[in-house]
Amino acid sequence: MKALPARATRGLNIGSVCVASDNSGARLVRIVGVKKGKSGKGTQQYAKMADFVKVSVRAGKPDMKGQVFDAIIIRQRKSYKRNTGERVMFEDNAVCLLKDEKGNPKGTFIKGPISKEVFERWKAVAKIAQFVL
Repeated sequence: MKALPARATRGLNIGSVCVASDNSGARLVRIVGVKKGKSGKGTQQYAKMADFVKVSVRAGKPDMKGQVFDAIIIRQRKSYKRNTGERVMFEDNAVCLLKDEKGNPKGTFIKGPISKEVFERWKAVAKIAQFVL
């Protein structure tokens, strides 16, 4: 996985509820794990911008509810600092669901903006986004 060009802060804990901003059928999801994440002994894992996470669908299509999917975090409320010196934050926490381990998205378009860090790390997700901030 490519390194982020930013000092991403710990934005989301395990158990955080996010919006699924793609058209995959899910509306609200809960983070249940962080894949390829690092944390010290006795420290709970956390997720930040453009991380690969496991999510459980809480609201959406009835057949999807309770299922577990891989996802990418595309927006976070907690501000983080880019290497250019600017601070970036969004108005909601949002994810994009994936259909496989390679990073191919389940939906066909993403509502709202995605961050530049997601664009650089996950090209397939960036292709279906409306615009990049």
